Amino acid sequence: MYNNSGTYRNSNGKWSVMERRDLLKVASLALLSTITSGYGANNGVTQDQVNDKNTVNTKNKNPKVVVVGGGWAGLALAKHVKVFAPESEVVLVEKRDHFVSCPMSNEWLVGLVDLEFLTHSYIDAANNNNYSFVNATAIDVDRSKNILITSEGEIAYDHLIFAVGIEYDYYRWAKEDKGLEQRLRNEYPAAFIPGSEHITLKEKIKNFKGGNFILTVPKGNYRCLAAPYERACLIADYFKHNDIDGKVIIMDESNHIRIKDKGFSSAFEELYKDRIVYMPSAEILEFDLDKKIVKTDFEEIAFEDASFYPNVKAPFILEKLHMTKKTPFNRVEADIDQYTYKVKGTDNIYVCGDARPMGFSKSGNTAFSEGVNVAQMIADEIHGKKSVWKSPVTTCFSLLSTKPEREISLFTEYVYTEKGGMDFKNNLTDEAWKTNGLGEAKVAYSWAESMYKNMFA
Repeated sequence: MYNNSGTYRNSNGKWSVMERRDLLKVASLALLSTITSGYGANNGVTQDQVNDKNTVNTKNKNPKVVVVGGGWAGLALAKHVKVFAPESEVVLVEKRDHFVSCPMSNEWLVGLVDLEFLTHSYIDAANNNNYSFVNATAIDVDRSKNILITSEGEIAYDHLIFAVGIEYDYYRWAKEDKGLEQRLRNEYPAAFIPGSEHITLKEKIKNFKGGNFILTVPKGNYRCLAAPYERACLIADYFKHNDIDGKVIIMDESNHIRIKDKGFSSAFEELYKDRIVYMPSAEILEFDLDKKIVKTDFEEIAFEDASFYPNVKAPFILEKLHMTKKTPFNRVEADIDQYTYKVKGTDNIYVCGDARPMGFSKSGNTAFSEGVNVAQMIADEIHGKKSVWKSPVTTCFSLLSTKPEREISLFTEYVYTEKGGMDFKNNLTDEAWKTNGLGEAKVAYSWAESMYKNMFA
């Protein structure tokens, strides 16, 4: 039986360690079964593609749903609008010509998976799921005419969804110093947005000769809460197995590890006592990149290399369109109704995924499940039904070591409080990495494979 405190109880008042661990495995397998199962035949209409440089048209009167952003939320939306409202005409607009997964990229950094594992085709996703793909950048919106303006022309819509992810926010570190911001971006990239910065970070790790390697963990709600700690473990593991005399310095702006604390803390202490230095409440106030020194309130820390992860914010396109606000979590996030995902002041424009203002985890599984939920809400509106908000689901697996592979995991949902705040429900973690067998079973890989299959196959 589950109670509101997040603990499980049997007739004696407690679950045993084995029962709790088995329950998490069952929950994980149930989730994998759900996200890989089919939703029935997809009998959608044929889509028109881009006609020319100036317009994207459709020949019939069916509802036109345009999704901007081909991340986990956008891919889930595009597919599932067609599932729930097969008569709709769905167009996915994405500026990149192929998908590279941020989840599981930590494993790629240290050679556990190859790039092909992370890389997938938007064209395949569109063809396999009966929607259209337009490789273009969103530029503007004409709300009066219901038109999205892109680098490849104009696209008419009845429903427009921005699933545009996040951008980095270097303001607190760099203020107006564009030179410093550019150096931080180029010389010490965060590598939490897919692209060339992951390649740069992988080369840094591969070529590291020794000394201090700094990783930062920002305040606020960043993408993805567990990933910096997992990355620290995998880099320390790489140093260990390659006889590199290096230490990973984790400079965490929070005063504690905010997710899977027991699992990560015990790994730092027992697996990487000589390889990881965890520094809570360590906010960088000044950079001297020439001397390779960072300064906090209390000390100076020298480093040989680093990956500086700043705060995050909603992408500039939402700012340009006046769809953002300041939140307790970050300086700029989408200004939407938390129950409908509609941009305030509009009745047919939505924001879904990591750009949202709610405190849900900015993670792949969360964004995917949220995309499915919003797709259902849009389909309900198309069919004249009352839409109902559903909680997204956060499922998170983190690798701690490679030889042997060890994992910890988390499952949670969310609930709104009476005052409109957010709380967690159905929390369940398995942080017993010594005995849980998640690593031996390679559950993280199975999860990723099932998600890629769902989005692209």
